[in-house]
Amino acid sequence: MLTGTETQVKLSQLKKSGTACAVPTTPGDPELDALVNGIIGRVADKWTMLVLETLEEHGRLRFTRLSGLIGGVSQKMLTKTLRQMEADGLLVRTVHPVIPPHVDYELTGLGRSLGAAFCGVWLWAEQHREAIERSRLRYQQRQAETETGG
Repeated sequence: MLTGTETQVKLSQLKKSGTACAVPTTPGDPELDALVNGIIGRVADKWTMLVLETLEEHGRLRFTRLSGLIGGVSQKMLTKTLRQMEADGLLVRTVHPVIPPHVDYELTGLGRSLGAAFCGVWLWAEQHREAIERSRLRYQQRQAETETGG
C-alpha cells in the first residue's frame, strides 16, 4: 500500500462546469479496487437508484409506500435491494414493536451522499442528451445497413 506522499492524484477536468475532480488512485491496492467494484456493482442498478431517489424525496417510508412510489418492483427484489443497502450503511431499517409489525426505511448520511454523487450522472446525461441520441441513431442506421447488406 502506498503512503500519502506516494499516492498519485489524477485530475480530470469536467467540461463545461470547469470543476476539477481529484480522484486519489492507489495502484496495486486490490482491496480498494474490490471495494469500488463491489460498490459500483451494487449501487449502479436500477432499483438501488430508485430507492435512493424516492427516500431522498419523501424521507422515512414504510415498505408498502416505498414500493408503491417506485412502482414495478417485485416484493422480492425490493427486499433484496433494501437489505443490500442496509448492509452497506446506505439506509436504516427501523422495526417498531407493534402488531402488525411496522418497519420504516430512511437514508443515512452515507446514502444521501451517494445520491448526491449520482446526481452528477443525471446532470451529465441532461447536458449530453442530444449527442447521445444522435450517436444511438447513427449506430442503429449502421446496424440496419449492415443487416441489409447496404
